[in-house]
Amino acid sequence: MRQVGLNATRERIFNFLHDFRDRHDYMPTVRDILKGCNISSTAVVQHHLDVLEREGRIHRDPEVFRSIRLAGKRNFNTVPLLGVIAAGKPIPVPTPDTWNNQSLDTIELPQEFTANKQLYALRVKGKSMIDALIDDGDIVIMEPSNTAENGEMAAVWLKNERAVTLKKVYFERDRVVLKPANQTMKAITTYPENVEIQGKVSGVLRKL
Repeated sequence: MRQVGLNATRERIFNFLHDFRDRHDYMPTVRDILKGCNISSTAVVQHHLDVLEREGRIHRDPEVFRSIRLAGKRNFNTVPLLGVIAAGKPIPVPTPDTWNNQSLDTIELPQEFTANKQLYALRVKGKSMIDALIDDGDIVIMEPSNTAENGEMAAVWLKNERAVTLKKVYFERDRVVLKPANQTMKAITTYPENVEIQGKVSGVLRKL
């Protein structure tokens, strides 16, 4: 039985928060809520979120984007989404400092996944890693590293090309082979001095 005084729109938002997090393992933005709950404006969404927060049913950090947390549930940590990485032809970038210093967005991940790790996230552009279950539009969770073992997926800065790409890395004597996980695409072969490892794949968030 519905409790007297509950607001139907607010309850729909609250249920949407639970459902969205269960499906994606991170929390929705205000615009996600707007679309998912068929609400007329972001101001209406913000009003109901404010009420939910006053009621102690959610928590928010006003300084952090996508910072909604459900009260009484497992803890989540925010991971910065720093930009786009090519999974296909390398994407040129202006400087070796490949990623933005300030995040474009944030992703929420379970605390047990992020514990004691300084992770960042990148949105994938291209289909060269499709056989590794990384598709165009997916988000890869990266662990900063300047080394990689043979066969590991890594973000690789190609110095001469001034480009960065996501590939499996193989070191073969006097050359480095960057292999796609897509039988229709060719590997990139270069020399060690041209390669800088900038991070290794720690996880993947699939788009739906």
